[in-house]
This record gives sequence, C-alpha cells and structure tokens, in this order.
Amino acid sequence: MQPTDAYNVTRRPLDVEDYIDILRRHKGWIFGPFLFTLVASVVGAYMWPDGYVSEAVVKIVPQQIPENMVHPAMTQTILDQISSLEQSVRSRAVLTKIINDYGLYPRERSRMTMEDVIELMNKAIEIHPVEAEGASGGPGHIVPAFVVKFTYEDRLKAQRVVSDLVTKFIDENFHNQSNVTFQTEQFMKDKLAQAQKDLDAAESKLQEFRAKNNGRLPDQLDANMRELQAAQTHLDFLATSVSRAQQDKLQMEGLIRIYKDQLAALAKEPQDQAAMAQKDEKLADIDREIKIWEDRVIAYLQMYRETYPDVVTAKKNLEAARKKREDLLKEEAEAKSDAETKKADAPPAPARVSPLIAKETRDLNAQIQHTESSIQAKELEIQELNSEVKRATETVKIYEARVETVPLGDKEYADLLRDRDLAKAAYVELDQKLQQAQVAKDMEDRSEGERLELLDSASLPESPATPKRYIVIPAGAGIGLLLGLVIAGAREMKDSSLKNLKDVRAYTQMAILGSIPLLENDFVVRRRKRLAWLGWTTACMVSVIVMVGSVVYYEVTKT
Repeated sequence: MQPTDAYNVTRRPLDVEDYIDILRRHKGWIFGPFLFTLVASVVGAYMWPDGYVSEAVVKIVPQQIPENMVHPAMTQTILDQISSLEQSVRSRAVLTKIINDYGLYPRERSRMTMEDVIELMNKAIEIHPVEAEGASGGPGHIVPAFVVKFTYEDRLKAQRVVSDLVTKFIDENFHNQSNVTFQTEQFMKDKLAQAQKDLDAAESKLQEFRAKNNGRLPDQLDANMRELQAAQTHLDFLATSVSRAQQDKLQMEGLIRIYKDQLAALAKEPQDQAAMAQKDEKLADIDREIKIWEDRVIAYLQMYRETYPDVVTAKKNLEAARKKREDLLKEEAEAKSDAETKKADAPPAPARVSPLIAKETRDLNAQIQHTESSIQAKELEIQELNSEVKRATETVKIYEARVETVPLGDKEYADLLRDRDLAKAAYVELDQKLQQAQVAKDMEDRSEGERLELLDSASLPESPATPKRYIVIPAGAGIGLLLGLVIAGAREMKDSSLKNLKDVRAYTQMAILGSIPLLENDFVVRRRKRLAWLGWTTACMVSVIVMVGSVVYYEVTKT
C-alpha cells in the first residue's frame, strides 16, 4: 500500500535514521552537483586571470596662509575637487595614452573597440576619499586625502599605471589652480579697465555739465547761501568798523580842542607867577595836576558816559590828587607856625616861569601832534574800509543773484551724479577684487595655496587581490552541496512510496508480523554496483585531472 497526497495523508515526522536512509538513497544526486560545482569553481578560479591591486594615497595640503587674510582661488569642497579632477583623469585621451604606453589589455584590444577597452579600464580604476577611522574622526568623516587604485593582471604595470594616474592628478590640480588664478586676474583686469572707462565717461559728462552751469548747480545752493551770509556778515563788520573809526576820529578831534584850550590857559598864567612862586613847589605841582584831571574829566564827560572806563579812571586820578593836596596842606600848616617869622622877614622872590608849566606845555604840544597823526591814520583807515565796503557790496549782489536764480537741470544733474557714484563704486569694488586675485595668484605661484601631495607612493602588490580562490572554491563546493541536498529533498518529497517498516506501521496502522527482503540476482546487483563505482571513480578522476590541470596551467602562465 502506498499512500498518496490525494488522500491528504500527513507524513510522519522523520528521525535521524530516516535522514541517513535519505542520504543513502540519493547519494548520487547529492554528490553529483557537489563534484560538478567544485570542479567548476576550481577551474574558474584558476583559469580566471589574477588581478593585482596597486594603490597610492594623495594628500590635499591646505592653504598655508589663513583664509581670512587671502581668499583661496578655488572655492570647491574636497569632494568636488576630487570629482572634478577624476573626470579629467578618466578622460578618453588620458586613458588611451596610458593603454598605448603600457600595452594594457592586449587580448581585449584584439576583439573589442577602444571605447569598450576604456570602459573596462574605468571599471578597474577606483578613486575615493579616505574616511577616518576611530573615535577622533568618527565613522564617515572624510579626511583631506584620497586613494587611487588600479586592478590589473600584471602587478608591475598596475603599479606604473597608478603612479601615472597620481602624477596626472597632481599635474591637473596644479594646472587648474594656475589657470583659475590667471584667468581670474585677467578677467578682473578687463572688468577694471571697462569700469575705468565708464567712470571717466561719467566724470567727463559731470564736469561738462558743471562747467556750463557753474554757480547755478543744485549742490552749490548751500555753498552760495553760506557765501552770501559770510559776505553780508563781512559787510556789516566793515560798516561797524567805519562807524567806530569815525567815532574815534571825532573823539581825537575833541581831544585836540581840549589840549589847545589847556595850552591857551597856560599862556595866561605868567601874570600870577610871582604869587605862585611863593607857594610851595610841591603844592603847585599838585594843584596843576588837579587842574589837569579836572579838565580831562570835563572833556571826557562831554563825549562819554560816566561809566566809560576813561571817565572812571580820570575821576579816580582826580580824587587821588586832591587827597595828596590835603595831606600836603596839613603838613604845611604844622610847619607854618615855625617858619612864619623867617618867612615875614625874608625879601620877596623874583618872578620866574614854573618848570611844571613848561613841562606841561611840552606835553600838551606832543599830545596834540600825536593826536593829529592818529587822526590822519584814521582817515586812511576809513578810506580803506570804504573801499572794502564797496567790494563786499558787489560780492553780496553777485551771490544774491545766484541764490535768486532757479537751479537748472535738477533731474539731469541728479542722474549724472548717480551714474558717477555707481561707476565709482563699481570701480572700487573691482579694484579690490583685482588686488585679491593678484594676491591669490602670487600665493599660487609660491606654492602656498591648496595643493596635492603624494602621501603614499604606488604600492607593488605581492599577491593577487582577485579572484579570491580561498573564498570562491569553498563557496562553489558549498553551493553544489546545497544544490544536491535540495534535489535530494525534492525527490524525496515527490516519492510517496513506503520505504521501511516505520512507514508501513505509520500509514497502514497494521501489526507487522514479519518482512520478506527483496530478492535480486546477485550478479545483477554486483554488476550495477561495479558500474556505479566505475562511473563515480571515473568522474572523480576526471575531476581531479581537470582541477590539477587548471592549477598547473595557472602556475605555468604565472611564471
């Protein structure tokens, strides 16, 4: 009895003995795929050409001068710079030259186009930034360096190609930096020259407009007002100066009259000289001084008020002279009683001219002459002031005419000023940028800017990186074994026959009293076993020969 899936009979759980029976029944289906994939893996691994990986590390040296002092010529980030340089290095012209120089891919070039060979080489080239490892940089943190790798079956050529690629990187970066700085400087020079022409044109138009409308420009209105106010102030000052000079002249003329009156009064005094000679000479001097100050006070009061400084000073001097006379009279009164007898018996003194009168006469004449000279000087000063008044009046009239005139071309003048200011601002900005470009170019010429530097030279690989035979062969064998197990499992699931007594008991629910073994011809059984062993032995020997042959071929071609 053979239960089928049509009756939806649930299979019994399998134990270890069942699994061993399954392996025994399907050992050919398990070992066959395993052997086939093992041979295929070995042959493929050793027939596939080796790939040697040579790599070099290029460091990006940052700018040596602080960026806040000199702006760099290149504003790209590290990744952008590497990508830009990589596009140039991976160009068709560069790779074609490398392929022809080193004779790369001879078999591929015989059966493929150059574009396909270049694409194949592009796949073998690997360029990527260096990522920091550890806690300092953190995972994924990019350091200023990148790796250049190339995979090829000849390790010496792989090293040479990497060295050539690194050289191309460094040269291309240097040329890019030089070209950028040079082109930037030339561009700034051209723009600055154009800005200079624009500024000169704007200045010429503005100067021409100013020349045509000088004195009537809108921005000259305030200046004209200030000049007019200054001229009027100067005219008022001159008028005040003329008035003051005329008053001083009148005062000096009044003083001359006073001096002449005093001189006439002195001419009458010789009649009383006999009586005055008998007086004490000091008292006479004091009386004369009092008389002089009294006359001066009277003369000053005729011209000035009592608070005028000269009047106050004259009054003080008069009071001082009177006090001095009173003191002298007191002294004479005390000495008069002692000298009265001698004075009565003494003969009268002859009449004579007092030295004080003569001195006073000379002083009055000198003062009259000095005052007359001052009057003449004042007259000259008045004449000069009047001339200046005339000139100041004319100046005031000129500026009044300018102020009264309506400013011409306000909008046109404002447009010209705006154009000039814009052109000047553009010129100043471009001049600053040109200076920055020149400094950046000088920095690049001195190799103090950002540049590429070889950190690790191209390595010479000792062992091939591809294919990884220690991974490919076990992986192929494992895949074959897994495939054989899957085939065996599928065949076992498809086979619903009863294999042993456990199946009979489980599916028929009958008591088994005994079992009769399968009776076959011993000759047939032995022949089938011999054929099976012969087949498997031949397959194994062929497999071993093929695998050994592929290994030998690999070693021969390698040497």
